[in-house]
Amino acid sequence: MSVSALLRGPEALQRLSRARLCLLFTPELLPAADPLAALESALPHIDLLQVRPKAPGSRAGAQARATHDWSLRVIDLLAAHPDCPLVLTVNDRVDVAMALREQGIAGVHLGEDDTPPAMARELLGQDALIGLSTHDLDAVIEANEQPVNYLGFGPIHATHTKGYLQGLGSELAWIAHGASGLPLFPIGGIDASNAGELNRIGRAAVSSSVLCASDPGAAARELRRLLAERD
Repeated sequence: MSVSALLRGPEALQRLSRARLCLLFTPELLPAADPLAALESALPHIDLLQVRPKAPGSRAGAQARATHDWSLRVIDLLAAHPDCPLVLTVNDRVDVAMALREQGIAGVHLGEDDTPPAMARELLGQDALIGLSTHDLDAVIEANEQPVNYLGFGPIHATHTKGYLQGLGSELAWIAHGASGLPLFPIGGIDASNAGELNRIGRAAVSSSVLCASDPGAAARELRRLLAERD
């Protein structure tokens, strides 16, 4: 793995500060024959990549194994693309982030019911990147006192991926962005039809709108353009 292919520590924080697009890699959304093809196409256009498999059942061991194994496959893919440096994290699994730190995993993204951020920070160290999901303004404000580096906020729109039938809306995302002292990534049902509503934030996290597109690279590129475009 090229040193420049996977960013960690200060380099990861620097990339985070100017990031626009975070991609949640959920392999179950993709054809079993070649689930990495869509990801490979999108690589030049993303800043943060989160490995988020959905293992069958709810056993923690199965989820940890799936996250570990898919992370290794993604790391191998990125080794072939040193010209596409990015920040690679895992979803939920602090144990996997610890195990694969030397292979290039920069940190972990936590849900509100996952490992407490203070415990994750103690386990992963000060250089690790830790993200936290939030779903209302109170959680956003409270997160300013947590040892985390960035926030997810949503769902902004209804999304089949996570099973939300109603979203919080772009206006609340604008308010949350203003209330947060951290980089905030709106998430949930974001695609080319509505990403422009988030241009005053300039960031978003997506999954199916890129991975399931007929041309994932073009879809990711268009989302970046919309997020960067000012009114």
